[in-house]
Amino acid sequence: MNDIKKAAEIILNSKKTMALTGAGISTESGIPDFRSSSGYYSKMDPVKSLSKDVLLNDPKRFYSEGFLILNDLYNKEPNKGHFALAKLEELGKLSGIITQNIDNLHIKAGNKKVYEVHGESRNVHCMSCNRVYPFSVMKEKVEKKEIPPLCDACGGILRPNVVMFGDMMPNDFLKAQQQIANTELLIVVGSSLQVSPVNYLPSYVDKLIIINNDKTPFDRDAELVFHESAGEILTEIVEEVEKELK
Repeated sequence: MNDIKKAAEIILNSKKTMALTGAGISTESGIPDFRSSSGYYSKMDPVKSLSKDVLLNDPKRFYSEGFLILNDLYNKEPNKGHFALAKLEELGKLSGIITQNIDNLHIKAGNKKVYEVHGESRNVHCMSCNRVYPFSVMKEKVEKKEIPPLCDACGGILRPNVVMFGDMMPNDFLKAQQQIANTELLIVVGSSLQVSPVNYLPSYVDKLIIINNDKTPFDRDAELVFHESAGEILTEIVEEVEKELK
């Protein structure tokens, strides 16, 4: 039995399967990762450019550096890997996705149960009255040099709905922990499993399938490890699952 068929068999026999995704699943959508030599952080210090403190106290720096990442994600499209996970959920073999990504691509691909543990870039909100706006409103204001962009209702400062350095983890992280508690199989896709606290989640499941270009600290504990393209491998696995279900 080859590894694709074995992965499909493990998924088919699992009582509950979740996926954990990182930047590696989105590189095929033209989105750089964060920590590689060509990643987003190679051109900036994220602690200084993507922090709540800088947003409030040095907004010109935030909007000339950190905001560029959010702006770059605008209107990106899902790839084969995202669509494969959406299909797996549709087949009833994936209970949900825990994602470290803020690119919204799992939702665009059609997944219904997505836990965005680092926030999302679809919306922004006012820090004073909590009014929510689509990201396009902040984008337009920044393009018009309104820095910081302000709430039309109360004049408060708008901020992205992403988890920045200095922020607490969102409710989605607590929900993700609850989901992991009774998960039998976790499919890790495109994550180095080095960013805390999300990197602790694989410790709580019995079985792991890891799909990532580089090695991870959990490779030796996994049932299967694929150091290959996430899009291709996920597509092949899900096609095999669908074939077995027919």
